[in-house]
This record gives sequence, structure tokens and C-alpha cells, in this order.
Amino acid sequence: MYQEERLIAIISYLKQHKRISVEQICSLFDVSRDTARRDLVKLEEEKSIVRTRGGALLPSHVELKPYLSRLETVSEEKKKIGKLAASLIYEGDRVILDTSTTVQACAEQLDNINCTVITNSINQADVLSNKSNINIQLLGGTLEKDHRFLYGSSVVNKLSEYYADKAFIGVIGISEEGLTIAHEEDGVVMRKMMQQAKQVIVLADHTKLGNTDFFKYAHLSDVDLLITDKIPPKPFRELLQQYDVELLTADEEHTGDD
Repeated sequence: MYQEERLIAIISYLKQHKRISVEQICSLFDVSRDTARRDLVKLEEEKSIVRTRGGALLPSHVELKPYLSRLETVSEEKKKIGKLAASLIYEGDRVILDTSTTVQACAEQLDNINCTVITNSINQADVLSNKSNINIQLLGGTLEKDHRFLYGSSVVNKLSEYYADKAFIGVIGISEEGLTIAHEEDGVVMRKMMQQAKQVIVLADHTKLGNTDFFKYAHLSDVDLLITDKIPPKPFRELLQQYDVELLTADEEHTGDD
């Protein structure tokens, strides 16, 4: 098992059992104590766990940095996901883009084609404003200043008037519990975005797989396609199959069967 697969499996174990020891990691994954400690160091660096003497706990909550801070650390994985997502937007499409940095990576790599983009993100609109052939419908509402999106009943009501071909949605967590995010006001808008699109495409790097955050805004059954950067572990792929979610990976650009 690759390290990234173990990291996802460790987080999944923590969600069920609240804590894990180095000995348990060694036993569950047949690895050495040094390997188990390196896994915990990696998860701690990603702020996914709190290390304890001899093991780890899940943090009580995940702090979401302001949008501009997150933009400074957009990973190569997110850029690959965004490039693949952008390739799925065609001439004449009407698409919804949410507020996530991974979805912005899609907007940045979108060709200047004749299409319509509906968004509540100031950043997405700004990125696309220099593409003359793209029609932008910016949804108005209350401004969330730190994360640079518009929310509220006016956004949700306006969304109900649009019918899109595709919605590109980001997550903080995607698991058997569904799609989750840190802010309820953002999640309510994203739920409506998904309802207004013929095809729902979720963009999530491997660190989001198996995670559950504060507010649930959709079920796995509401998703048509997941784009991620690496082939997930078999249990997660089986979960996607259970809910008829197609999988596309940015590295391989195909689903894994092993």
C-alpha cells in the first residue's frame, strides 16, 4: 500500500475510533514503527491530526484559511484537477462554478470558448473577465469578505432561474457521510447549484477523500463524477461505485480497477 493510501485509511479509522496508536498502524497496515511515525508526521503537517504520545487524535475542527491565503498555496494536484475539469467544458455549455480554489484552477485553465459561466465567486468572475467569449453571470448577495463569495437568499433564489449543463463543485470533505464544507451559508448555495445542473462534477484532491467537515450539503448519490489527483484506495472506489459516481483521476485520466 502506498503512503497516500495509508494516510486516507488512517483518517477513516480515526473517524470511526477517534484515536489510533503507532502499534495499531503497524498491525493494520503491516508496516514498521518508523513508517507509522512518518505517516503521522505527514498527517500532522497537513493539519489532519493532532499527534499524541504514541499515536494520534482527530483535531476538534479544521480551520479554513481565508481565500487569498489558500490561493497562495494552490497545489500542483489542484492545478492538474483544474486542467482536466476545464477540458470537460465545451462550446455552448452553460456551467456553474462554485467558490473553491480547486474550481478556480479550472477557471484559470478554461479556453476562451463561447460558453456561459454562472458563479457567486468574485475571484472566478475576475479570472474569467479577460476571456471575451465567456459570458459571466455573477450572482449578487451578501459578501463573505474573507472567502470572497456572495451568499444569502437572493443568491439561492436567482440560482433557481438558471438551468445549467454542468456544475463544478469543491469540497472540504467527501465520504460515506456525503459532501461537507466548513460554512453553512456556502453549503446552502452549493446545494442549490447542484440541483440546477444536469451533471454534477466534484473536484477534490486526495486529502479531501474520506474526510467529513461541519456542514453537509449533499449526498454522494447527488454526484455524477468525481475528479481527483490520484486513484483512491479500493474501499473508497467501492463506495463511489455503490452510489454510481464515476471517477476520473488527473494523473492517469482513467479510473483504477486494482
